[in-house]
Amino acid sequence: MAWPELRFDNSYARLPAAFHTRLVAAPLPAPRLAAVSRSALELAGIDSARIGTPEFVDVFAGNRVPLGAEPLAAVYSGHQFGVWAGQLGDGRALLLGELVTPGGPQEIQLKGSGRTPYSRGADGRAVLRSSIREFLCSEAMAALGIPTTRALAIVASDLPVIRETVETAAVVTRMAPSFLRFGSFEHFYATGQVDELRRLADYLIAKFRPELAGEPDPYLALLDDVVRRTAALVARWQSVGFCHGVMNTDNMSVLGLTIDYGPFGFLDGFDFNHVCNHSDHAGRYSYAMQPRIAEWNCWCLGQALMPLVAERGGGPDDAKAVLGQWGALFDEALQAALRAKLGLARPHADDAALIDDLFGLLHANRSDFTLFFRRLSAVRAEPATGPLADDAAGCRDLFADRAAFDGWLARYRRRLAIEARGDAERAAAMNRVNPKYVLRNHLAEVAIRRAREGDYGEVERLLKVLERPCDEQPESEAYAALPPDWASGLQLSCSS
Repeated sequence: MAWPELRFDNSYARLPAAFHTRLVAAPLPAPRLAAVSRSALELAGIDSARIGTPEFVDVFAGNRVPLGAEPLAAVYSGHQFGVWAGQLGDGRALLLGELVTPGGPQEIQLKGSGRTPYSRGADGRAVLRSSIREFLCSEAMAALGIPTTRALAIVASDLPVIRETVETAAVVTRMAPSFLRFGSFEHFYATGQVDELRRLADYLIAKFRPELAGEPDPYLALLDDVVRRTAALVARWQSVGFCHGVMNTDNMSVLGLTIDYGPFGFLDGFDFNHVCNHSDHAGRYSYAMQPRIAEWNCWCLGQALMPLVAERGGGPDDAKAVLGQWGALFDEALQAALRAKLGLARPHADDAALIDDLFGLLHANRSDFTLFFRRLSAVRAEPATGPLADDAAGCRDLFADRAAFDGWLARYRRRLAIEARGDAERAAAMNRVNPKYVLRNHLAEVAIRRAREGDYGEVERLLKVLERPCDEQPESEAYAALPPDWASGLQLSCSS
C-alpha cells in the first residue's frame, strides 16, 4: 500500500541487529477509528483526505504496512522506581518507520500493537482507556508549548484485554523525531557493548545534534545538551502542575521530550506531595520530587556515557561538572516560567520569596492550581474601589485562609507597582502563559466512559478545547470548572 505523500528514511533501521528486532504488528480484529489529531497529521505530512478510509484504519491498527516502512521494536534497559531492571525494550510498541517531513524527521510508532521479544510475558496490547489518555495529553502538551511526543490517531477494537479488569484493545499512533531514551544508552553500558554505545551516541549526534560533533568531547557535550533540555522540560512541567507519574530512566527522552504517558495527572488542588500513580507507594514520583528524580536520571545517563568520555581523555570530574549544573539550570528555568505566570516582566530580588510564599499558601489551602493563575490576571496593581469592584475575588475564593491570601496579595500589588507595563498589557501576557483548560483527570474519565459505550464524540470535543488552552472559549466553560466531588476517587496506575 503506497501513499505518495509519505517518504520514509528509516535511519534507525539501518543500525545493526543489536539495536532492534524486526517484526510486524499483531493483527487487530475489526478495527475502527476512534480519534484523529489533524494538527499531528499535518505535521507528519499525511493527507487529511485519508482520514477514515479503510487503508488509514488498517495502517494505524497495524494491520497493513505502508510502502517504505520497516517495522521494528527497539531494545533498551533502565532503572524503574530507582532499581536497575535490566533489559526492557518496546514491549508493546513498534516503530513503523521514519518519515521525511519539511519540519525534520518524524518516527511513527504504534503503541499497543502486540507482543515483541521485549514484552517479558505481557500481552503487548494497550487498552482504550490508556490510549485515550495518551492521545489527549500528547496533543494538550503540544498546545501548551511543552516539548512532547505527538499522537496521530487511536484505532479501537472489541478485542478483550485483561488489566485490573477486562477491557478492550486500542492502538495509539505516536510520533516524535526519535524515541531514544536514557535507557537506550544504559542498555549498552550495562552489557559492556562499548562499540554499540559509541555508535548510538554518534547516530544521535549526527542525526539530531550535529553542532556537537565539532566539540572537543562530543559525548560530554551531548550529556550537557540532555541535562539542559531536561532541566528546561521539567521546569515547564512544574509550572503547569503536570505530574508524569513514572519517571523511570527508560521513560526519559534524550531529546528533552515528554514521553510515555501513563499515570500522569494535572494538579487540581495544589499539593506539593501529590502522587498521581497509586502504584507509587513511596511517592518517588510525586510533584515535589520530579526535579530531583530528573537530576538523578541524568546522573544515570552520565554514568552510561563514561566509557565514551574516557576515550576522549575525560574523567568522572568532567561529567560531574556537567551534571552539577542541574540545580542552577532548573532553578533559572522555573523562576523564569513562574515570573511569567505572575506577570512579572523583569526579575527582582524579592521574587523568590514572593513565589515561595505563594506556593506555601496554595499548598496549605489546596487551592486549584490552574484556576488560581488564570484568575490572577484580573488583579490590578492598584485595587479597584466600590462594593462590587473586588478584582481579586476570583482568586480569594480559592483560599480557606482568606486573611493569609490578602497578606500575600498586598505584597503582590506592591511588586506589580514597580512593573513598567500597565494592567491590561500584563493581563494579556499572563493569559498567554496561564492555561484556562488542562486535561484534568475527570475530563479524561468522562471521555473514556463515553468511548467505552461507542461514543467517541467527547474525545473529539475535548481535543478541540485542549488545542486552544489559553483562549477564552465561552461555549466550553464547563471544561474549566473545578472538578466534581466524584473525581477525588479516581485512581491511576501504570496500566493507565
